[in-house]
Parts: sequence; C-alpha cells; structure tokens
Amino acid sequence: MNLRLFLSRDATALALGAEDTARAVFTMAKRRRATVELVRTGSRGLFWLEPLLEVQTEQGRIAYGPVFPEDVPGLFKAGLAHGGQHPLLLGPTDQIPYLKKQERLTFARVGVTDPLSLDDYLAHEGYRGLHKALEMSPADIVRSVTDSGLRGRGGAAFPAGIKWKTVLDTAAPRKYVVCNADEGDSGTFSDRMLMEGDPFLLIEGMTIAGLAAGADRGYIYLRCEYPHAHRTLTEAIATAYARGYLGKDLLGSRRNFDLEVRLGAGAYICGEETSLLESLEGRRGQVRFRPPLPAVKGLFGMPTVINNVITLASVPVILDRGAEFYRDYGMGRSRGTLPFQLAGNIRHGGLVERAFGLTLRELLYDYGGGSLSGRPIRAVQVGGPLGAYVPASRFDTPLDYEAFAGIGAMLGHGGVVAFDNTVDMAAQARFAMEFCAHESCGKCTPCRIGSTRGVEVIDRLLAGHEPDRQEALLRDLCETLTHGSLCALGGLTPAPVLSALNHFPEDFRSPSRVKAYGP
Repeated sequence: MNLRLFLSRDATALALGAEDTARAVFTMAKRRRATVELVRTGSRGLFWLEPLLEVQTEQGRIAYGPVFPEDVPGLFKAGLAHGGQHPLLLGPTDQIPYLKKQERLTFARVGVTDPLSLDDYLAHEGYRGLHKALEMSPADIVRSVTDSGLRGRGGAAFPAGIKWKTVLDTAAPRKYVVCNADEGDSGTFSDRMLMEGDPFLLIEGMTIAGLAAGADRGYIYLRCEYPHAHRTLTEAIATAYARGYLGKDLLGSRRNFDLEVRLGAGAYICGEETSLLESLEGRRGQVRFRPPLPAVKGLFGMPTVINNVITLASVPVILDRGAEFYRDYGMGRSRGTLPFQLAGNIRHGGLVERAFGLTLRELLYDYGGGSLSGRPIRAVQVGGPLGAYVPASRFDTPLDYEAFAGIGAMLGHGGVVAFDNTVDMAAQARFAMEFCAHESCGKCTPCRIGSTRGVEVIDRLLAGHEPDRQEALLRDLCETLTHGSLCALGGLTPAPVLSALNHFPEDFRSPSRVKAYGP
C-alpha cells in the first residue's frame, strides 16, 4: 500500500499534537508494511480540526480531523488510502464549507503545498508575478499596484502604491524594502501562518517591491517569538539564492536583490514602523518624529518601502493576474481580500480569507459558528489590543475600512477576538490602558504618563469614588492621548476604553463592581 499524506507543521498544528500524529502514522505504516510519503504543509486555517490529516486519492485530497495518535490505527483499518468511511472523515478538503466559501488569493497555496519546496511553489503559479515584473519598468509596477487598490494590511490601510511611488521618486544612493513581520496584535496570526506555510510568496512580493522602488536590499523584521517562521524563512531564502531568485542578476535580468531576516526582541512598540526602523538599526525601539516619512528618510536615512507581510504577499497575484483582477474583489475603497483571524470565545477559530464586504455577523456565525461556550456573543474586539469593542448591535457592519471607521472602529490587521455575555467590559477597558502603560516606548508624555494616570482614574471609577467626575476626567484624558501622542499606541488606546464605556456603561457602575474595587 502506497500512501501520500499531508499534515501541517504550522505552529498551531504542532501545539495541538501534529508531531505525535506524524509519529503514529509512520509507526502504523511500518506495522502494515505500507509506504508512506508524508508532506508537511502549512495549515489550512481550520484550527478546531487540527491536526488535520489529508490523503491523496483518485478523487482528490480527502480530509480527516482532528486526528490524534489513538485515531490512526482505526483510519488505516477503515481504508485511509482510498478515503474510507470513518467518524473523522470530512470529505474532499476543498468542499469543507469553511473553506469552500472563502476567496483565497494570498492564502491559495497555504496548506496545499510543501512550504520549502520551490518546485512545488513554481508548479502552483509561483514566481509568475516576478517574471512579469522583470519585463516592466519600475513606474509600471508601481502603477499596477496603485491601480489594484491595495492598501496596507497592517492597520493604517495607507495605499501601498502611493508609498512605493514616493520611494521610487526620491533620489538617493540606496533604497530599502522592509517587511514588518512583528505581528504583535492579540488574536492575529495570518503573518505567521503565511511565513510558515508559503514563505516564497513573501520573498517574491519583497523582490517585486525592490524592483518597483529601485531597492536592492530587503529585511524581514521578525518577532523572536516565531521560531518556526524563522527557520522556514531562513531555509526558503537560502533556496531562493541557490536557484537564482535572490542575489545578483535575478533570473538573468541584470537586476539585484538581497534579502535577510532580522529578529526583534519582543517589544510591541516595534510593530510601529519608525520604532521598527530604530530597532533594525541597532538602537532602542522608540518612535521617530514625522516628517520625514520613512518613504523619504527611512532605514539608515534612505528611502524605504515598509509594509507588513500580508501587504507584500498580496503583490505577486496583482502582477500575475493584473490590477483589474484584484480590484474586482471588495467594496468601496477597500479592494481585494483580507485574511480575517477568528480567536477568543469562538467555536471555529481559524483563518478566513474573504473579499471586503461581508458583515461581522457573517464572519462570527457563518464561519465562526458562534461562541464556544454557547452563550450569546456580547462584543468583539477587531484590530488588536488598540481596536474598539464592537457590540452585538453593530455586527451587521460590513468589514470595510470606511464602514468600520464610521462606527468608531478599525479593521487593522484583521484579528477578531470574540467575547460572550459573561465578559467584564470594564476590566477589558482597564486592560487596554494598562497595556499601553506597559508597552509605551516612553518618548511622548501623553502616552507615557497619560496611560498610567488612566489606569488610576479607571480604578477610582470602578471603586465608585465620584463616578461622574472620574468618567469626565477619563474622557478628557482619552482626548489628550488621541490628539497628543506621537504614534498609534497612545493615539489608539482610547478606542477600546471609550467603546467599552459608551456601549457597556453598566459594567462600570454595578454594585458588585464598586464592592470589589472599594477600600
């Protein structure tokens, strides 16, 4: 019996026991004298089904999950090689409803291919975008990215093409491309999944950015908490050099692009682009004054394209299929797709790549299946620890940058953290202020001092000490943080605080709350 199986080596799958499952598969294969080829892929993003085991059959890939070591003997006995009936049988992988309803452009290969096989990448439409870019002028590449409507997927949603054009048009002896892979927002994991599951896509996207901006060197600034991504990227970069996709004379084009990975030390503030650049240069991660912008004076004082992982990974499909193809996805000024990440109190946590425009309610219930506890979802935080808390009354808001801004929220990196009706929203507001105080780089007074005073004001409010006065003081302090902070850490910290205060005022003044925080 010959078996071709697929099992994720994504960090989430490993945490859920994928290595134990792999060992059990080989043990059972040896016992049955079967020949097994086990391809270690990225994750499909259906985390509640990990470890997800797939088998190649004449009908395509058939999925079983979640598969633990004790399930393996039964799978072999049921006829795993032919997709035999078993309680864990999920059917054809691409027909699983959670996957079938998605629109995977950036994540088309993740979970499908061997992340470290360049041949696999090429066989699944890889590097077609780079080949087309090599036939274009830098200005035409930039125009294609601009016309696609691609906006930064890291939070601010600034049009990528405008940033690239600024770098291209700025005269300098050297230019750089920097990938912000310091994915530190709560409930976010799409960057990690892509780097672990399709590293050549990021490499290709950064190489195209280098061609567009006139840059010959790139850096991936990776958080040190991602060791699996670090190993995968390092090996993939070495392969790309060996095969002529990085280094001097790219594919015989007489153009050059070098790339390396640098590790950050775990500071949340280094997710802010100027703090990241400071860290990359070997200094303490602190926010820079702007202007000048990094596109004019960035890394080592040179013009720098700095985008996050998903932004850069979206570029190859734009160059391959055309700006119009990408622009046809989405709504309004939000074009293309975004990989939304479902986390928190949710039944089906994982990754959902869809075009902008579906509603938060569809994401939470059609994909997420509601709360894991079975209770009503009371609120979700979208966009990381600085994102607003969105109440159930706003769940019909389309997932669109402008629509979310209209309700005082933001999409950010696409992380969605769900809370059921047992959540203490006053405690969540306090956490947001405390988080800012802990993670502040300390450069500006509103963030450094304001967040610390904010925690104290919230504590007095929760203790019932002159609550009207404390609430007024808290709102005034939030206004100072919003308009006086140097960067988004201080500037956005009021969003979760005020949203909790506005939508869930009862949590701040309940009798039990006053008793708990009283003297």
